[in-house]
Amino acid sequence: MTKSLRLYYHLIFIFLLFILFGLIIDRPHNILKGLKEIIINSDILVTDYIALTYRGAAFVNSGLTSLSCVFLLVVLKVKPNGSTLMALFLMTGFSFFGKNILNIWPLIFGVWLHAKYQREPFLNYILIAILGTALSPIVSQIAFTGIFPSQISLFLGIISGIIIGFILPPLSAHCTKLHQGYNLYNIGLSAGLIGTLLMSIFRAFGIDFPKRLLWASGNNLEFLMFLITIFLLLIIIGFFKNNKSFKNTLKITKHSGRLITDYLILYGGAAYINMGILGLFSTLLVLLIGGDLNGPTIGGIFTIVGFGAFGKHLKNIIPILIGAILCGIFSVWDITSPQVILAILFSTTLAPIAGQYGFFYGVAAGFIHVCIVMNTAYLHGGLNLYNNGLAGGLVAIILIPIINSIRKDSSKHAIY
Repeated sequence: MTKSLRLYYHLIFIFLLFILFGLIIDRPHNILKGLKEIIINSDILVTDYIALTYRGAAFVNSGLTSLSCVFLLVVLKVKPNGSTLMALFLMTGFSFFGKNILNIWPLIFGVWLHAKYQREPFLNYILIAILGTALSPIVSQIAFTGIFPSQISLFLGIISGIIIGFILPPLSAHCTKLHQGYNLYNIGLSAGLIGTLLMSIFRAFGIDFPKRLLWASGNNLEFLMFLITIFLLLIIIGFFKNNKSFKNTLKITKHSGRLITDYLILYGGAAYINMGILGLFSTLLVLLIGGDLNGPTIGGIFTIVGFGAFGKHLKNIIPILIGAILCGIFSVWDITSPQVILAILFSTTLAPIAGQYGFFYGVAAGFIHVCIVMNTAYLHGGLNLYNNGLAGGLVAIILIPIINSIRKDSSKHAIY
């Protein structure tokens, strides 16, 4: 085993558990059939792979996509840090509703072409490549849903993914400047803009996609046991990597979480502990508000977990969650509806606002986020899996200058 691979051994073990769990809850024949269904079907928002096909296939798909990205990182000799952990766990989560072992590769290849065009190492763009798979539903939508003649649809789907991957890096860099690092799902903003552009072109020629909501229920007990196992495992890994202690775990909460804050580089094993704690907390939150543990909510949970190494902690997500929950309670939407539950989980993209400016502004950001995200999916037609990244970017772009104008002394109170 190479040195690079040894650095990823614990992640490989965790992702193998996803495959093992899939094999336990379903027969191999069902899993193979389910993987085929996942690949050839539309997977725009919201397409829960657990509702689309067999449960085991969804877990195997998640494990395979995550392991393939680990392999890519190992080949490129990327040393694990907070951002790589974040990217891998986002891949894990969204492979339950939108990403699959086929549709991620055209976008990754497109980013690779951009690196070659710029004459820079692909290593510099690998995180954008992995996160840029937020737009992978475009590949499946064009390739397999009959928009274009079957003879050319697969080719057009692949080419579309490559082109989008090629233009994503410069747009992503620009979007960071717009929200100043207060929207953790930065790629979601840039992907949302690209998705909106593409959807606008489609609609100009009479092509539109019907709203989709595939949402599984009735699996809470089994999935709860699995998730608790994974998150306790993360805490145990962190405990041993942290010299058999919980030292520095509280120090993480002293940071605002504003991009770029890498807890793994700063505190080592304590980052894993933070990830596990966030996983347990967010899982219980879904159950407490009456939600289902399924593909999309597992995706939201693992997004929070991934950013537990790269910006989120209990102190800066709780105000955001309170604001989002308040919106769910007092707005016209049902707090237990799929859209609101997802909006609550993913609203934590704005955690740095709470970390930087305090509780009140965090609650306000969470509340406003839900209002905006309930309207943004129409813009890109569900093609951007990181829809909350688009909404979070808009919230940050609007709120940050207003907050700074109100709190002229904000820099004196910032948490670093």
